[in-house]
Amino acid sequence: MEKPDNVAEKPNLLPYGSNVGAPSIRIENIQFWKETKVNKVNHLFDEKFNSIKKDYEKLLEEYEWNNLVYKSNFNFEPTIGQTYYLYSSDDDKTFLSLIEPNQWNKKYIGSFFLNHECKWVKV
Repeated sequence: MEKPDNVAEKPNLLPYGSNVGAPSIRIENIQFWKETKVNKVNHLFDEKFNSIKKDYEKLLEEYEWNNLVYKSNFNFEPTIGQTYYLYSSDDDKTFLSLIEPNQWNKKYIGSFFLNHECKWVKV
């Protein structure tokens, strides 16, 4: 049996209406949806980036303090869990001491605690 030209074999699979009485198919404007989702995701990326940046800056600061303390002069083996004091001498060299800043008149840089990882933590 031959079908007329205006009848589709599987009208439910067509991307458009197959007869005059079929509802019109309109493509929805999803631009607003895209813009709101892009803004939301970009905000999440910005927050994550700022968090990573803050962690990086903290890590860099810890590295610089550790580098300064380890390059300073000291003639003793530091004990883990002990607080030490970093000073600058008259010739601008740094040295580590057990003597607290209020006990003498030297240029005080900072107090440092040696933790279990042998990392100097600024107090």
